[in-house]
Amino acid sequence: MTSRMDLWEFIDAEKTAYGVRRLCRLLGVSKSAYYEHRRREGGPSAADEADAHEAHQARAAWADHRRVYGARRLTAELRHRGLAWNRKKVARLMRLSGIEGAHRRRRGKYGKRSASTATAPDLVERQFTASAPNKLWVADITYLRTWEGFLYLAVVIDACSRKVVGWAMADHLRTELVLDAVGMAIFTRKPDPGLIHHTDRGSQYTAYEFGRTLRTSGILASMGRVGSAFDNAMAETFFATLKTELVYCRSWPTRHELEMEVFSYLEGFYNPRRRHSRLGNLSPTDYEQQLVAQNGLFRIQGVVAA
Repeated sequence: MTSRMDLWEFIDAEKTAYGVRRLCRLLGVSKSAYYEHRRREGGPSAADEADAHEAHQARAAWADHRRVYGARRLTAELRHRGLAWNRKKVARLMRLSGIEGAHRRRRGKYGKRSASTATAPDLVERQFTASAPNKLWVADITYLRTWEGFLYLAVVIDACSRKVVGWAMADHLRTELVLDAVGMAIFTRKPDPGLIHHTDRGSQYTAYEFGRTLRTSGILASMGRVGSAFDNAMAETFFATLKTELVYCRSWPTRHELEMEVFSYLEGFYNPRRRHSRLGNLSPTDYEQQLVAQNGLFRIQGVVAA
């Protein structure tokens, strides 16, 4: 039969790899009992105290970013705070603290959307890059599940900065949903003629009213092939991130509650604060501000210098 002393020794040997909290839970002993044993045996070492302090700093940074960062983004955030820790150390501190980032879940495929014949050519061909803001926007719709039924979210994303420049939510999939999203983007960004707006061939985007709105603003419509998620991969990636970091974290009794949280995520976290690996670990807003500064411009259309 395993003695209590053997359990403490085992936790001492493995805590760096697995964390004290997890080991105590697996072994059926309380964390407080373990630390009481350590205190009686002479108290924590200087290394233990340093680990505890650093783990507290890592947890604070993780909590400041909606508890969704994994080791990679948390490392970037801690370096921004002046802590020159590498990714392996941050991963160890996360284990020590019993924290982890949000993980993407595998979900079934979306149902196919109906499409009309009023389509546009594919001007993007899966090249989701742009040298400056307001050159290429990508747009799509997704559904978010609540107890009341689906909440539908339409977004417009700038391919240069990954910033969500337009969005709308509703309990329906009518064309007004995407008109509201692109209308917000046009109003706030005021793009020059020639911008490309890329979507799939869903009926909302092939509707006459939507096409007329783009033409009136001098925007070029672009559409991927039917049934190919890769032709609109940037939008699909954003939706996966949103669902992993917000929607799948809990259940949502009402559409209104989820709508308020999506608004908070987009405008309070994703655009101004969430670090993006493709942007050098800057947030979309900070990346655009950096472009303004680097180009010596007071203003890129729709992007005002801080």
